[in-house]
Amino acid sequence: MTRSSTLGPASLPFVNPLVLLKLYYFFHVDLLFTAMTTGLGSKHGCESVHILSNTMETARKPSVAAIDGVALGGGLEVAMACNARISTSTTQLGLPELQLGIIPGGGGTQRLPRLVGLTKALEMMLPVHGEEAHNLGLVDAIVPRDELLENARQKALDIYARRKPWVSSLYRTDKIEPLGEAREILNFARAQARKQAPNLQHPHVCIDVIEEGIVSGPHAGILKESDAFQVLLKTDICKSLVHLFFAQCGTTKVPGVTDLGLKPKQIRTVAIVGGGLMGSGIATALILNGYQVFLKEVNQKFLDAGLGRVKVNLTSSVKKGKLTKEKFEKTISRITGVLDYESFKDVDMVIEAVVDNVSLKQEIFSDLEKYCSPNCILVSNTSTIDLNLIGEKTKSHDRIIGAHFFRYKFLTFFAA
Repeated sequence: MTRSSTLGPASLPFVNPLVLLKLYYFFHVDLLFTAMTTGLGSKHGCESVHILSNTMETARKPSVAAIDGVALGGGLEVAMACNARISTSTTQLGLPELQLGIIPGGGGTQRLPRLVGLTKALEMMLPVHGEEAHNLGLVDAIVPRDELLENARQKALDIYARRKPWVSSLYRTDKIEPLGEAREILNFARAQARKQAPNLQHPHVCIDVIEEGIVSGPHAGILKESDAFQVLLKTDICKSLVHLFFAQCGTTKVPGVTDLGLKPKQIRTVAIVGGGLMGSGIATALILNGYQVFLKEVNQKFLDAGLGRVKVNLTSSVKKGKLTKEKFEKTISRITGVLDYESFKDVDMVIEAVVDNVSLKQEIFSDLEKYCSPNCILVSNTSTIDLNLIGEKTKSHDRIIGAHFFRYKFLTFFAA
């Protein structure tokens, strides 16, 4: 889906030196499903995208992508073909096609490494927000939404007047490592792919396509990308992952709930009982996503250990380049260690993450009922104990739920 006010690019010599695309692109899985089931996903379709991108990139008038909202998959690929990109801080950008059993098919395997570097490009299969995209070099500036179009117009005029560099991302080489180093990075990525998903081939295909562009040039990489995209589109893995995607989307439509216009409770502050490996990991995930967190333990020694684990988790992200030192300080400031329940009275949610001991959990939930507000959601991280048994000694069965965490990310919720 696009909204476009496009001038040009070179066919109208009398037009002001400006090509402006206001992008609200996203990777539309419905179109992918149609291509799979009807055979409409022809090579000509991919070639049309490449012709469009190449025309924009080599035109006599500059193009600037003004991005607000979501630019995933094909939307980001078109934006990367522009000579510059400006976004709002809340914009989401990424190439999530690997999650559907395919690879980017509109030049993304070639342009993204040239904009953010090889290592970051290999990691960037999940969306990033505008601020992070700016730090990576994917977008050139972050501006408020009401100033987006004016800044994009000015950027295009500055490029045309040569006050700003006129950059074609497909031909950039400054972010690409020397060939020997690049091959080491790619081989490491292959080893990681084999370890994490030994039965999937499309991650390896993606790496091969990226390597082709580095070794033989971007146009050779794009040709290989198009051919590989067509092959992967017809595989059982792609069909299965697309089916899974639609199944997951279906869970957001619950008869008698979502069709009644009910609004989710706003969660801003979360308390966690238990600072062990699981509790500290959950706390890390929450503060990374902007939540204020209280971490409770039974004594100072255990509390210091729990807070230490959170700090280690964040420090690891800094070392890997996933988190800046500035963002580290801002993130770590969101967590507070406590030894009692006094701070729980105003929290929106409490997550219990102690050992699976029935009597201990029952005692904790009885205490939570006393200290937390009546509207606070009470959560247990248990995967083995009946929630009704956990809440047996409370009168709060209607607000006790289970949340299973795997590698500190939510997989499922199930109510008591």
